[in-house]
Amino acid sequence: QVQLVESGGGLVQAGDSLRLSCAASGRSFGSYAMGWFRQAPGKERKFVATITWNGGSTYYADSVKGRFTISRDNAKNTMYLQMNSLKPEDTAVYYCARTYYSFSSDLRNYDSWGQGTQVTVSS
Repeated sequence: QVQLVESGGGLVQAGDSLRLSCAASGRSFGSYAMGWFRQAPGKERKFVATITWNGGSTYYADSVKGRFTISRDNAKNTMYLQMNSLKPEDTAVYYCARTYYSFSSDLRNYDSWGQGTQVTVSS
């Protein structure tokens, strides 16, 4: 089984930065594309960003493009989300997930999820 564990969330002010990490267990981390999703209270889980198996290509939701950067280090079995210029609208629980597909923003294509890490941005 694959276990994904997010970390790095916290309480920050608007305009600040955070770096989230997603640590994966198992021996095939580098064989899968990975993605970040987020879910605000009372709202559906939404796509944030995804990265191909070797980190060669990335894809972002329009709401975060230019502010967030997704990356991965397959040698460390870890994926990252660098979040800059944070806004109160970014407040959510952030989840990392695994998928067989490249460039997928559909959560139905992701087969393994972490438990999430809370990001709160105050104005």
